[in-house]
Amino acid sequence: MNTKQKDQSRPRGIYVLPNLFTISALFAGFYAVVAGMKGLYGTAAIAIFVAMVMDSLDGRVARLTNTQTAFGAELDSISDMVSFGVAPALVIYSWSLHSLGKIGWLAAFIYTVGTALRLARFNTQLDQHDKRYFQGIPCPAAAGVLAGLVWLATDFAITGWPIAIVAAVLTVFMGILMVSNIRFRSFKDLNLKHNVSFLTILFIVLVLVLVAIDPPEILFTIFFLYALSGPVTTLWQIRQKRKLKRKRKAKITRVK
Repeated sequence: MNTKQKDQSRPRGIYVLPNLFTISALFAGFYAVVAGMKGLYGTAAIAIFVAMVMDSLDGRVARLTNTQTAFGAELDSISDMVSFGVAPALVIYSWSLHSLGKIGWLAAFIYTVGTALRLARFNTQLDQHDKRYFQGIPCPAAAGVLAGLVWLATDFAITGWPIAIVAAVLTVFMGILMVSNIRFRSFKDLNLKHNVSFLTILFIVLVLVLVAIDPPEILFTIFFLYALSGPVTTLWQIRQKRKLKRKRKAKITRVK
């Protein structure tokens, strides 16, 4: 065997790097479940947000190091199912939904199956959809809404059936949004490597400062507004199309 063949057959240790971030996200999701079972709901919510950070890094590290593999993609999908599907559903069920009986666990199940369907659809449409948009809300964002709600309510000591109803509605709403055809901005078209405006930098710094000041309120607000952005934008586009159709019909009527 020549030297070239030896180099090709040698395992590349760098492939471990992106998978370590994925496993870290999986660990954070698993820890969120454990913390939720112990009644540490604020800690569980924080663990889900940590999983988001790890999940956002694994793909970037893989692209930067040119270590993207089918194995990594499958591992990432499994990690997402645990961290952003099972973990948020179990945490929010243990925290509040259990008080609603069957309605509570059905709401948690709808969210979980919505995550599974969202990931399956995403994995089969990697080369088909517009990279600027997601079809359905991405599961980390949906998990951010639920984790943010749990963290916010725990921080303010909000309990009782009213918050349980709110939690159930949001849980089902996130599950439906994940499998919907509503488009959400992916922000993948934003290239921060090139020159950006001063206002963009100022906005990013302002958001980071606000998150540092009050993480539960700001994170919940950010993810909730993002969840609303898809339906609101879709309704606005439908309204604009209807206006355009009415104008065209009016022009045709005047011509006749």
